Amino acid sequence: MREDNKVCSFGVESQYVDLAAEVFSLLSDATRILIILALRDSELAVGELAERVGKSPTTVSQHLAKLRWGKVVQARQEGTRVFYSLIDEHARQLVTHAVFQAEHVVERLPPHHRGPVASQGTTNGAAE
Repeated sequence: MREDNKVCSFGVESQYVDLAAEVFSLLSDATRILIILALRDSELAVGELAERVGKSPTTVSQHLAKLRWGKVVQARQEGTRVFYSLIDEHARQLVTHAVFQAEHVVERLPPHHRGPVASQGTTNGAAE
């Protein structure tokens, strides 16, 4: 193992800890969180994403470029339109759990703990 890949006290190589911090930094923008939430069920074109997140297509494209760099989303071109989708479930899960944590900050009994109707947006259909 190279010296810069030392194992931390949790048994994880430090390079992954550093990259995990970069992932959180990448996801620390409200527009990027909205984009990930919009993409959690299906791929969307830039214009559709812009409409859903309430930002201009130019702004959304800039955020998508950062998410592509971070390997969170991928692009697929069809004619003149570019469609974006999440690469895997991990970013979706991180954002979903961050929203759950935010709900705990705001409410004593957050929506994701209120039963099956409130938890339909969760990853497994059950309250977490």
